[in-house]
Amino acid sequence: MKKRFALIGYPLGHTMSPFIHNHLFSLSNTDATYEALETHPESLKQQIEYLRSFDGFNITIPHKEAVIPLLDSLGDSAKLYGAVNTVSQKNGLLTGHSTDADGFSAALKLANIPLSGKVLILGSGGAARTIATECMRHGCEVTIAVRRSSVLKAKALAFDLKERFTTTAKFICLEDVTGEYDLAVNGTPLGMYPNIEASPLSSHQMKNIKYFFDAVYNPEDTLFIKTAQNLGKQAISGMGMLVLQAAKAHEYWYGAKFDPEDIKRLIALSNQEMRRLFDKK
Repeated sequence: MKKRFALIGYPLGHTMSPFIHNHLFSLSNTDATYEALETHPESLKQQIEYLRSFDGFNITIPHKEAVIPLLDSLGDSAKLYGAVNTVSQKNGLLTGHSTDADGFSAALKLANIPLSGKVLILGSGGAARTIATECMRHGCEVTIAVRRSSVLKAKALAFDLKERFTTTAKFICLEDVTGEYDLAVNGTPLGMYPNIEASPLSSHQMKNIKYFFDAVYNPEDTLFIKTAQNLGKQAISGMGMLVLQAAKAHEYWYGAKFDPEDIKRLIALSNQEMRRLFDKK
């Protein structure tokens, strides 16, 4: 019997999820459909009940936290990161998981970038929170850098991380970033299409940082990425994280495992498809 999966979020626009998941089904020889269901917050509860007949589904902004009370249980990953982006279904019961951190750490591993040492995380929103938690879990020394208007939010995140991991995460303003770091992670939307001329750091601030990761995947080469590469640094975009977190969802859904070379090819194909969708040459 053909399996059924879906994505819910609002708005969805040109989502890459159907393209990525359908390729993953093909790689795993799984007969399945995947559809994007734009779901307004007011319709979330009704949509979740409808999705109980599906084999599983993904969740994106703005439902990653709001969905939690509507599920029957949470896996360890969802409890750790406080958000859900993947739901598995068994006997009509829904279990929430989080695969974003898996996608982040796996993307670094695929690029041979170590997740260790001093990590600078730019931003304090949902993506930055998940990545900061994953870095702390790996024993990294974390510094959170934000705009002055977000200092209180960054302070709250740093306090929460200290409570959970017993080590201290620092917080500073973006304009005060200086010194050496092993890895800088852009967890903000700065540089995302269509505002592609924005970057959270200047070239001067980036010169003493070894590696760079941008959670933004559209465009593939953000100003943040291009600036790092112009400095001779290794820098990767968010498409790898997007594909690898999707692959982890398939593991939760039906135990799938994928060859790293197949994943690399899918990342390249996904970047190509993204450029086609946004008329990029």
